[in-house]
Amino acid sequence: MNQRRHVTLVAAGATLLAVLPLSTVFATWSWLVDAVLVVAAITGVALLVRSFRAPAWVPTAAMVTTYLVVLTWIFRSGHELAGLLPSSATISHFNSLLVSAGEDMRNLGIPVEDRQGLLFLSTLGIGGVAIVVDIFAVVLRRPALAGLPMLAIYSVPVAVHQDSVSFVPFAAGAAGFLWLLVTDNVDRIRRFGRRFTGDGRDVDLWEPSPLAAAGRRLALVGVVLAIVLPVILPGSNTGLLDKFGAAGGGGNGPGGGNGTGSSVDMFAMLSGQLNTNRTFDMVKVQTNEPSPYYLKFGVADELTPAGFRNRTPTGGQSANAGLPPPTAAALSGVTAHAYKAQVQVLSLTMPSVPVYQQPTRTDKLDSSWLYDRPDGLVYSRRGNSDKKRYGFDYVRLDYNPEALRTARQLPADDPVQRRYTSVPKVAEVEKKLATIIAGKTTPYDKVRAIHSSFSAANGFQYSLQTKSGTSGSAIVDFLDNKQGFCEQYSAAMAWLVRAAGIPARVAFGFSRGTNKSGTTWTLTNRNLHAWTEVYFDRYGWVPFDATPAAFVAGVDSAWAPDPNRRAGDPGATTGVDDVPRPGAPGASGSAAAGAGPHEDRLGQDSSAASTAGSGSKLPAVGLGGLAVLVGLLLAPALWRGRLRRRRRPERMTRPPRVVAAVAAGPPDLVVTDDGEVDLARARAHAAWDELVDTMVDHRLPVDAAATPRTLSERLVTGSVLAERPAAAARLLGQAEERARYARTPLPGDDLAASLRTVRAAIIERVSWRTRMGAIMLPASVIDRWRTAVSEWSDRVADIATRRRDAVARVVNLRRLLIRPGHQ
Repeated sequence: MNQRRHVTLVAAGATLLAVLPLSTVFATWSWLVDAVLVVAAITGVALLVRSFRAPAWVPTAAMVTTYLVVLTWIFRSGHELAGLLPSSATISHFNSLLVSAGEDMRNLGIPVEDRQGLLFLSTLGIGGVAIVVDIFAVVLRRPALAGLPMLAIYSVPVAVHQDSVSFVPFAAGAAGFLWLLVTDNVDRIRRFGRRFTGDGRDVDLWEPSPLAAAGRRLALVGVVLAIVLPVILPGSNTGLLDKFGAAGGGGNGPGGGNGTGSSVDMFAMLSGQLNTNRTFDMVKVQTNEPSPYYLKFGVADELTPAGFRNRTPTGGQSANAGLPPPTAAALSGVTAHAYKAQVQVLSLTMPSVPVYQQPTRTDKLDSSWLYDRPDGLVYSRRGNSDKKRYGFDYVRLDYNPEALRTARQLPADDPVQRRYTSVPKVAEVEKKLATIIAGKTTPYDKVRAIHSSFSAANGFQYSLQTKSGTSGSAIVDFLDNKQGFCEQYSAAMAWLVRAAGIPARVAFGFSRGTNKSGTTWTLTNRNLHAWTEVYFDRYGWVPFDATPAAFVAGVDSAWAPDPNRRAGDPGATTGVDDVPRPGAPGASGSAAAGAGPHEDRLGQDSSAASTAGSGSKLPAVGLGGLAVLVGLLLAPALWRGRLRRRRRPERMTRPPRVVAAVAAGPPDLVVTDDGEVDLARARAHAAWDELVDTMVDHRLPVDAAATPRTLSERLVTGSVLAERPAAAARLLGQAEERARYARTPLPGDDLAASLRTVRAAIIERVSWRTRMGAIMLPASVIDRWRTAVSEWSDRVADIATRRRDAVARVVNLRRLLIRPGHQ
């Protein structure tokens, strides 16, 4: 192969390795599918043009042209010339996608789901980097400069992550960069001819000269040090001392894992988690309170024209000491109940741990954890909440509305009044507020009027898809469009309450949820929630939730009843998680890289270059590397195909041992013996597991806590399946349900055909990008591998910790240094 074309291939491979860190930004692998398409297309065109020995600028021009055509094909506007060539409408469409990407970057937290704007931005950037790397490495023959655009890609996840980025993607990008440098070095040598030692021995091109070997060693040592030193040394990153539980460490150390050294944008985090298609467990809470209120981990109390912002707590006392009881508990009209709770954090990385209101004691938290009484938060400057297990006692306060009505307006010089009532002047908001609180005299009556204004009777609807407006103010747009989710409701109410001269802020945490087993509540990302807290004189901070209760598994309190509740409804309203239900009012349908005698010498016969090339190991090494790369890319698809074949019900055969034919259950079910029953159950389980994995691969929502019948019905209604696929889906759900719970399972004769029917219907309703992702990068396989790697790393860390403790017990420095009798 011509060496310039070989360097072209290596430049493309190095670019793809360099963009792997973006996998920590996106929740799925759709971005990589688009990136591979763009890079493969422009690289293929460059190889084709360079095979004709065209001038240096021609391949680059062809790459840019192909780049635009592929972008137009992937992100079509519907107004292209001949279906592929960009037009003015295409450019306008690209501009709208960039604007959408900018809004998503401001509003969403990572990891982000597939959003057209963000996918376009990533594909645009990766394709541009591929062209720039090719120019540096192939055209200008300065491969070292190609590291700059590759480093620019790596800077994206570094900039958006609150915690440190894994070293694995960086190592992959560094390997790609070194691969590019080595390939260019070999190419430069080949253009001079063969290499010989001082005694005339032929030297392979891949065998380095002393200077080249020293350079490669220095490069390798530099990369290893860049990866290993930040892991070993505690400081601005997570160190091994913290990783394996050094004394006094309270988590991953400052800066690593969202320590308080870096603030977490809670609005962006909440929006990102609620907009994801995945549902996963985040926290488990065991409490003796029958109907607990919201579990809180943050507040936002700084209000700017752009909205509320959360800040890092700065004060507080040790959380291990006795915490002060709430002063409001002794007031008339306030009922206090003491409870206990045990919390296990499964997947939440915050500088604070979730607690119920008014904690009075904590345990199993080290000395780095503090309690900020004004905010009601338990936080740390050095640790984070991930994988924490802890307990606490707390007091649940219930307020009598008449008692709150006696609360007086705080004086203007009160610190709470000054701090929590500052609000930008917006004429439209003040006009609406005046109408809402007209005739109200007490602070509580004003707050109740504001809370009741967010009702369906006033046109407010719940939706994860907010409408954009033209006012230039987010609060005005929400009050005009009257559509949003808990973020908008809580912030809008807090803004209006502040505008009325009453202290208010936004609180973040988890709603109560509906997944309860005994005294344990399992809270998922769908239970993340935001509500409003209002300060009343003598009573302190009192929670109000303006989000429609039908969409939140929350608490309808006596002092803040649901404004949408009809007369005669029960006093407490419970619903689903903080996501819209299909068919519910206001639900959105889219919510969804001097010499000695043996000195190397270069022969001057340039014609021997081609001979050297044919006798070197380069083609074999290149083909081997390409085969490994292709194998790695195809591994998830091959694994998924193998698993699908194993699950085919018709492949599960077992010779029956008929003892006696016994009719049991429905007429269509005949159980011969235990072996036949086991076979029917195995077929039902295999078909159901394949259906669930198919839904996961095609990005359909799967609730692990739902029963088979419920999940199959959600698939039918959510995907709007036709009559035949719907019947097939229900049959699979019924078969799994019978296989789990009944003594007599359904026969598995129709399961294979039903599975094929439902799979075809699912594939038909999703986009081509989702289908390609399900084939090449099936999410079910990727998630299992990720879980396996995480469990393996946890086991390794646990083994290392136990061995370290064992060594520490044996090798006691004090016992070694102090001899017996000299204490």
